[in-house]
Amino acid sequence: MNRDTLDRRTMLKTMAAGAATATIAGCSSGGGGDGGSGDSGGDGGDSGSGGSGSSSVSFDGWFDNTSNYDGVVDKTGSSEVTVKVGAKGNGGNYAFGPAAVKVSKGTKVVWGWTGKGALHNVVADNGDFESKQKQEAGYTFSHTFDSAGKHKYYCTPHKAMGMKGAIVVE
Repeated sequence: MNRDTLDRRTMLKTMAAGAATATIAGCSSGGGGDGGSGDSGGDGGDSGSGGSGSSSVSFDGWFDNTSNYDGVVDKTGSSEVTVKVGAKGNGGNYAFGPAAVKVSKGTKVVWGWTGKGALHNVVADNGDFESKQKQEAGYTFSHTFDSAGKHKYYCTPHKAMGMKGAIVVE
C-alpha cells in the first residue's frame, strides 16, 4: 500500500464515523414501532438511548475491509435495537449501520432495509439466522439474542465488499 491509499482509507473511515454518529443521533430518541419478525414488513424502532462507538472489542480481522466500522455502539439495556441494511459505506450503500452493536441478553435486533444499494440479506456467520434477499425500503428482519458472545453476520452478495456486522451480547 502506498501513502495515498492509506490517506484515502483514513479519510473514508473518518467520514463514515461522522455519518454513523449522525445516524445514531437521529435514531437515539425512543420510538418503539413494529419491528416485525422473520420475513414480515414493519418499520422497526429503537427503544434505546444514544450509545458510543468507544467500546473496545476484538473481532480478529472481521472488519478489516469494512469502511464504516468505527467501534462498537453500546445499546445495552435496550429491549429493541435497529440496524440499517443498505447504509452508506464500502463504496456505496453496502453497509450495516451501525456495523457493530453491544446489547444485553434478550434484546431483539431489527434489521431495516433502506431500499438503497441492491439486493441485501442478513446471514449469521455461524448459521443461526438468515433473511431473504430484499431491496425494498421498509422490509425488516429480526432476531432475539439470548446467548452471550460475539455474533458476526454479513450480506451474502456484498460480503467481499465489506458488508459485515456484529452483535456483541453481554
